[in-house]
Amino acid sequence: MAIQPVAPSHLLTVAEYLEIGEIELGYSELVEGRLLMSPSPVPAHNRAGFELAVALRGALPRGMQVIPDIDVDLQLAPPDAPGTVRRPDLVIVSSEALLRVEREGGVLRASEVVLVVEVVSPGSTRTDHVHKRDEYADAGIPHYWILDISEPVSLLACHLAGEFGYADAGAVTGGFTVEEPFPVEIDLDALR
Repeated sequence: MAIQPVAPSHLLTVAEYLEIGEIELGYSELVEGRLLMSPSPVPAHNRAGFELAVALRGALPRGMQVIPDIDVDLQLAPPDAPGTVRRPDLVIVSSEALLRVEREGGVLRASEVVLVVEVVSPGSTRTDHVHKRDEYADAGIPHYWILDISEPVSLLACHLAGEFGYADAGAVTGGFTVEEPFPVEIDLDALR
């Protein structure tokens, strides 16, 4: 018998969210204290994320790690206020950040994230391109990539541009080459 989650009676802090633990089906995120439930991704989504992680892993500088599907406290509110925790498809962080989480518990912090990647799912286009883009920029995450696996596969690479949030040069298809946050070349068609 599956356990049915009970809706909280108040807006949650990050600490209260973490006390809930894993939910059996799908995954949860916390947005301004509100618990959001999402279904598990489809296989094509997971495959694209995995293939991108493999491509990134080979290009990462020493001391950096690519981690799939992990909670990140966006640090948009004080600890005693309703918080926001997102679960990106991939994050790039330092090995030291992972050791901190193992030592202290909790989740990764936005201030520890170099790059966050979201793979667009049916129904997540607006969330990934508008809401998460604004939240990740507000959290100060230097780089945000949006991978869309519909035909043709495309990648939108965003970087912080001061007070204006993220800037981008438009989505690319075919091959993707970038120097920041680290040099990498990716065959986008191989991700599908």
